[in-house]
Amino acid sequence: MSRLKIILILGIFVSILPYLGFPLTSKNILISLSGLAIIYLSYILYEENKEESKEEVTFDNFSENHDFVESNVVNNQEISQSE
Repeated sequence: MSRLKIILILGIFVSILPYLGFPLTSKNILISLSGLAIIYLSYILYEENKEESKEEVTFDNFSENHDFVESNVVNNQEISQSE
């Protein structure tokens, strides 16, 4: 079962828990444990998403300028060497 489905099920469980007829002590323990589980799973998903988004993004509209600068540097070096 994926982590997102587990978070969804825990959220539904927390929302219907007050209506299930548990004693107050049991209800407080179940809500606390469910909340901690949601926090833990959310943190894991956040870390996984952060690792995936670390890739460097290169925009195509700047690649032409980058090539132009490199070709000018190469041309200037060739001119200075030929003199």
